[in-house]
Amino acid sequence: MSTTTAEQAGRRVEEVLDRLAENGDAETRAAAEELVRVLMEFYGGGIARVVELLGRPAARPPADPLAPLLADELVASLLTLHGLHPEDAPTRIERALAALPQPVENAGFDPDTGVLRLRVTGSSGCGCSGTQESLRQTAVDTLACFAPEVTGVELESAAPSEPALLQIGRRPSLAGADGRSPAAR
Repeated sequence: MSTTTAEQAGRRVEEVLDRLAENGDAETRAAAEELVRVLMEFYGGGIARVVELLGRPAARPPADPLAPLLADELVASLLTLHGLHPEDAPTRIERALAALPQPVENAGFDPDTGVLRLRVTGSSGCGCSGTQESLRQTAVDTLACFAPEVTGVELESAAPSEPALLQIGRRPSLAGADGRSPAAR
């Protein structure tokens, strides 16, 4: 872990931007400056969240003082990005799944491919593909913060717990021209 001071980091950023100004075109310099701004906003937002979470009065102190930080998407993503998150990947995956708006079950994670299979366990409304895609995308977004090792999500539907609805309709009339059924003739 580097022990670069804020002053040293600031000087290095300025040196890189100056080199780009000398050797690069205006568009490249503008892109680099924008990148620095975006990263500063990202890290500034993370630091602000840490201060906010640690400054909240608690009715009782949590058993794990890191719990509020680990449950926050922004802070958790920064900790994970830098290899500082104290939880292992399976624990972070379960934490992310618990945050989803619909209950799902981890049906298996392949660390070689990064694909996580999820089984929908709760009622998913109509079961429409749009609803399923929305859930899949929410899972992808949440997992990106808590467990970036997950690079793909596949959804499986759970086996139905109730029998399928039987459709009953009116049977076509078998009555002949005289209005009587064949059995009554």
